[in-house]
Amino acid sequence: MYVAVKGGEAAIDAAHAALARKRRGDPEVPDLSLEQIDQQLALAVDRVMLEGSVYDRELAALAVKQARGDLLEAIFLLRAYRTTLPRLAASRPLETGQMVVARRISATFKDLPGGQVLGATFDYTHRLLDFDLAAAPPPDDGGGAGAAPAAAARTDDEFAPADPPENPQAGPPASPPASPPRVSDLVGRDGLIEPAQPSDPEPAPDDLTRQPLRFPASRDLRLQALARGDEGFLVSLAYSSQRGHGTTHPFAGEIRQGEVAVEIVPEELGFPVTIGTVAVTECEMFGQFVGAQGEPPRFTRGYGLTFGESERKAMAMAIVDRALRSGELGGGTAAPAQDAEFVLPHSDTVEASGFLQHLKLPHYVDFQSELEGLRRMHAGLAAAAPAGTAAGDEAPDDGTLP
Repeated sequence: MYVAVKGGEAAIDAAHAALARKRRGDPEVPDLSLEQIDQQLALAVDRVMLEGSVYDRELAALAVKQARGDLLEAIFLLRAYRTTLPRLAASRPLETGQMVVARRISATFKDLPGGQVLGATFDYTHRLLDFDLAAAPPPDDGGGAGAAPAAAARTDDEFAPADPPENPQAGPPASPPASPPRVSDLVGRDGLIEPAQPSDPEPAPDDLTRQPLRFPASRDLRLQALARGDEGFLVSLAYSSQRGHGTTHPFAGEIRQGEVAVEIVPEELGFPVTIGTVAVTECEMFGQFVGAQGEPPRFTRGYGLTFGESERKAMAMAIVDRALRSGELGGGTAAPAQDAEFVLPHSDTVEASGFLQHLKLPHYVDFQSELEGLRRMHAGLAAAAPAGTAAGDEAPDDGTLP
């Protein structure tokens, strides 16, 4: 037994060394820096931060590098590191209505107050490979190697308003520009969408990171699980709902990307203090309208909020959120996307990936037990066969193990 254990450890150490060599690749090729991963693979970093539940671009970039670009492995790494971190404070709810907007679109109104802000998006590209990106970067002329063109470079005023002040001589405004009004508020003025009014006083939200998932799950717990859930799984569920397995084919009421202030209330101060900003994507979907007896029908809401530029995830999250509300809104719960006990446990990136990959670990005892049981069944069939008839006469030889 000890010889087997030592031999296994040696093999695992060798596998780790081989992994380190493959991770580095050809030593003649320059090593990737965390800054390069953060800046040029920003959407991968955003996904790792979101599903890893840690808003730290450097740590997420490190996880992407360590995982050789395997985002699920990187999410697992970051989620595991998260468990070692102390919780110093709890922030107040983000005021996304005060977002400094970099992108804001609506599929419900063409000319809406505040305008459509396209921002940086793949939506209008032709999905053709750009071979110019494969060209060698220009030589360093003193301005930094491989500097991006001025039109594409990210600047500090990326989130500044697009329109200049009416009076250039008046100088910059004394306060940040107001965020454009929410599309849902515009529709809500006429009572055409369900209100989004929190209870008063608003109860403390459940915390999925400190308590196990229980059913029935509150909406805040469901949204937490969806935010940490696997993007591909949620996109598939949203797609199934759009195709009739959940009766949720909504309108994209509003999608916003931008920076939002994070505030905490220190006990020794008693008032909120801004400690920084986070980049988020917010999506509100307007679902099929419903109406109770004596009340006019109104659109319903689905909501998604994610770290960084995670637009597809936020949209899928909003659709699945609306599907999971089907029961409370008087609809059915027969479709997969409407079943919280199906969606939430199976959406977790780390849980799903870990349970799948555990099949690679030794199952020698389990398999031998199943194999022995199968042999006993074969022996029983052979003993019960009529005299002069072999148990295998009715079926061709299928290569059964001896």
